[in-house]
Amino acid sequence: MLGFAIQRLIQAALVVLVMSALVFAGVFAIGNPIDLLISPEATQDIRAATIAKYGFDLPLWQQYLHFLGRALHGDFGQSFVYNMPVGQLILSRLPATLELTLAAVLGATLLGVPLGMYAGYRPNSPAAKLLMAASIIGFSVPTFWVGLVLIFAFAVQLGWLPAGGRGATASLFGVEWSFLTLDGLQHMLLPAINLALFKFALMIRLARSGTREVMLTDTVKFARAAGLSERTILLRHVLRLIAIPIVTVFGLEFGSTLAFAVVTETIFSWPGLGKLIIDSITSLDRPVMVAYLMLVALFFIGINLVVDLSYAALDPRLRKGRA
Repeated sequence: MLGFAIQRLIQAALVVLVMSALVFAGVFAIGNPIDLLISPEATQDIRAATIAKYGFDLPLWQQYLHFLGRALHGDFGQSFVYNMPVGQLILSRLPATLELTLAAVLGATLLGVPLGMYAGYRPNSPAAKLLMAASIIGFSVPTFWVGLVLIFAFAVQLGWLPAGGRGATASLFGVEWSFLTLDGLQHMLLPAINLALFKFALMIRLARSGTREVMLTDTVKFARAAGLSERTILLRHVLRLIAIPIVTVFGLEFGSTLAFAVVTETIFSWPGLGKLIIDSITSLDRPVMVAYLMLVALFFIGINLVVDLSYAALDPRLRKGRA
């Protein structure tokens, strides 16, 4: 298991290095932030001094090496717009996006997998058919429309929940979190539901198809012949056999939701990373754009690493390289 983990860590480090080069080159090939940093009426001397100050006069490969050296020490530069360290800026917005993503993906998984297993176990029951119809709706409706409907129904018409913002927060380990206060939970509920709907539908369909397939295997037949109860069969055998695809989807959906919750954060005025990256793209705030994309890449690489290690824990054959 240790050798398997070391091999995956080396692969992850190489991927991070390649992604850093691609992200840096891609972002620094788009636009010229100098046009936004200084006035159009500025003299050529002021323009040249500003370019030299930010190192834009150096060749791209030298700029990348300087960036890489600073990044290895946790320094991603200074934001052009916010005039503060990029790492500090991103860390101030990350908890809001992180707790919203965790609430959405965990809620969708914990609710969707049992319901999907039931739909696969009783595929012809009315409840199973209703669940499948609900999953189709979850796949079909766009996120922005669902968000607007939720705001109109629960905030405008019923007045039960707030329409936007993060609400009151409480500090834990020096970080402000919304889920620690009642007001924060009320503000988080609608955007979390909006983010979770597609994931909920996906988990239902994934668990249903896996359960239907496993219920026809010899494993289940032998378990029934051994006199095991249906509940034991579902929890001990079926759930374990469908766990690998569920772990895969959970990891990918968590990463994608964390990285691309822009629409939901915009609709509900949630002060997370989504709003930050939109503002940074508009203002060509290169350091923030590079740091955000690197963060996204690190999240996906880290999640894939955790998924690989989870595979090895679930299936011993992977640790020995036979599958």
